[in-house]
Amino acid sequence: MKTSILKAATLLGVLLFLVPLHGQINPEWTTPQKPFRIAGNLYYVGSRDLASYLIVTPAGNILINGNLQTSPPQIRAGVEALGFRWADTKILLNGQAHFDHSAGNAAILRQTGAKLMVMDADVSTMESGGRDDFAHLPRFPPAHVSRILHDGSRVTLGGVTLTAHKTAGHTRGCTTWTMQVKDDHGRILNVVIVGGFTALDSYRLVSTPGHPKSYPEIARDFKLTFATLQSLPCDIFLGAHGSYFNMRQKLREATPQGDSRWIDPAGYRRAVNEAQQAFELRLKQQEKSTQ
Repeated sequence: MKTSILKAATLLGVLLFLVPLHGQINPEWTTPQKPFRIAGNLYYVGSRDLASYLIVTPAGNILINGNLQTSPPQIRAGVEALGFRWADTKILLNGQAHFDHSAGNAAILRQTGAKLMVMDADVSTMESGGRDDFAHLPRFPPAHVSRILHDGSRVTLGGVTLTAHKTAGHTRGCTTWTMQVKDDHGRILNVVIVGGFTALDSYRLVSTPGHPKSYPEIARDFKLTFATLQSLPCDIFLGAHGSYFNMRQKLREATPQGDSRWIDPAGYRRAVNEAQQAFELRLKQQEKSTQ
């Protein structure tokens, strides 16, 4: 299992690095996925792999991740298929300011009038459309940020509160969201939506002559991120990609039924541990190359 996770992380890094060069898009990012309820007022409205989440409240709805520039019609279709109104989207949040999670934001803001709220260190990348992204991934339509968030900021609407955790490294302001939902049995469950925890192949975690770090604090940020992720209580494990939490496999399982299929604290710990091991291995390899 550990080897497979490391291989998956490497393949994802390679794919994302090649996108700017060859215009490749993972077909799982655009293949429609039937929307579904996860638990309580939390729903999935993304594609087979690019995750978007809808949180429904009496005062309007919160959407997490606008995804690709082509994604808003697909996300809207999912919202409306569940019986909710696209115009009721009041707040738009993000896990990371990369094109595959943010390129659709500008269109969603125009269509719904929602307010975009973004972690401090990702604001300039979001508002410049990726022009200052250290990863040099494809640019995307700039989106205006209405509220700048900080580590520990809370976003509240209609009695529902989400907490923003700065889990930087994948982007400077990569954000993991936590909230609580009530399951079918009335239990209160802790939800963790991981924004990203992969060091792409193109990332420079250490400086070498003529080749500085991708950004000065990148290795420190990743270490802090894993400490944060390890500290979060988690019952329901979700993330910016369905592949983070084995979404397709869980959907195929005949049992358990209902929201209990998403309760996976062991899977969360395993995914965080394996991502941390992959980062530490890459860091050691890069440090060794400087000796």
